Amino acid sequence: MPLADKILDAGVVGAGGAGFPTHVKAKSNVEFVLANGAECEPLLHKDVEIMKNFPDEILHGMELMMESTNAHKGYFGIKSKNAEAIDAIEARISNGNIEMCFLGDFYPSGDEYELVYAATKRLMPSHGIPLDVGCVVNNVETFYNISNAEKGVPVTEKFVCVAGLVKNPRTFFAPVGTSFSDLIKFAGGTAVSEYAIFISGLLMGKLTFDDSECVTKTTAGIIILPKDHYLVSRMNREPKEMNRIGKSACDQCTYCTEFCPRYLLGYDVQPHKVMRSLVFSKSGKELWNQYADLCCACGLCSLYACPEDLYPREACVQSKGELKEMGIKYEQPKPVKIHPIKEGRRVPLKQLMKRMDVLKYDSSTPFTKDQPNPTQVKILLKQHAGVSAKAIVEIGSAVKKGELIGRIEEGSLGSNIHASIDGKVTHVSEEFIRISSN
Repeated sequence: MPLADKILDAGVVGAGGAGFPTHVKAKSNVEFVLANGAECEPLLHKDVEIMKNFPDEILHGMELMMESTNAHKGYFGIKSKNAEAIDAIEARISNGNIEMCFLGDFYPSGDEYELVYAATKRLMPSHGIPLDVGCVVNNVETFYNISNAEKGVPVTEKFVCVAGLVKNPRTFFAPVGTSFSDLIKFAGGTAVSEYAIFISGLLMGKLTFDDSECVTKTTAGIIILPKDHYLVSRMNREPKEMNRIGKSACDQCTYCTEFCPRYLLGYDVQPHKVMRSLVFSKSGKELWNQYADLCCACGLCSLYACPEDLYPREACVQSKGELKEMGIKYEQPKPVKIHPIKEGRRVPLKQLMKRMDVLKYDSSTPFTKDQPNPTQVKILLKQHAGVSAKAIVEIGSAVKKGELIGRIEEGSLGSNIHASIDGKVTHVSEEFIRISSN
């Protein structure tokens, strides 16, 4: 059976956040395969831990993908500061066609546009993907899952990091569908009574106060911060309030643009111009919105560059949505060309953490072989890019861990879904399946 079919059967998707179905990438024909182990979200260390503890599986998955895509070269992207992970990977590289690509401790060095350029010196076209320049990029955990898929083992667990204000910060495998409350309990509980939960990151993640939300195939982990932290109150504002503040206070200083990673790579992303769309509510929005279309929503403009604590990232996300509704796709007129001062405007991760007032919460999150043993899981049928899987089980069905419970229709972009624990199906809907072990 071709690797792509094994990956499809196993339900492997990008574990780094986007959740793109990996079997599609395995069918491509490229020059380079890149492993993304940069991990630049503050406080999260799950990629470092999986590289330290499972280097053989990661490299095996990378070699399988290189063979499947006919790639003649592989680059392993990793930050130079992560010495233990580097030692673990380098000691096991047996394929002479795989080289290390060492990255600085900057944000966002894990962006695939940044990684592709760092490894190959190739720049993707605007609105492009790595495939456009002969590359396939996967997160290191995705390669771990590819190795398992080749052996017939489906994705039923997610490697997650629980960080911030918990009593025992740690990294571990958790069954897909495990609630955040179970993750927190497994990490010894919170160190504060009033807290907020950041899902998969402080910058590109999501804020929630609901600990019944669950782990998916793309969950990098959760970060617990005090409920009264600056980031919580900031991210909890309503869009209308963000827009009102931006409309009244933006003085067009351009710092948000000057520090934008995509702008420095040569893409026409100009958040300061997008902020003008907040003023031109009835006319001219199309003109200013276009400068948001290539934004990657990394959050650096809002949480680091802006001296007035405004919301240029959020304005860009809003503008991209408006462009989509209008059916407009911006094509920049100039060729993509690196900004001459790009290297001088890199943002060190520690400096960013200091600016965000989270440096004091950074701590080791060591891997433990133990894992939560939830009595029930809530497994979403859409944990990936594309369309939802269709449930193939009914309420009352007895299922085993690894059993297929949601199938993607043939010819559709999506991913299969499997039971993550043994138990009985207690709920089935178009959105999710609940399994109880008792």
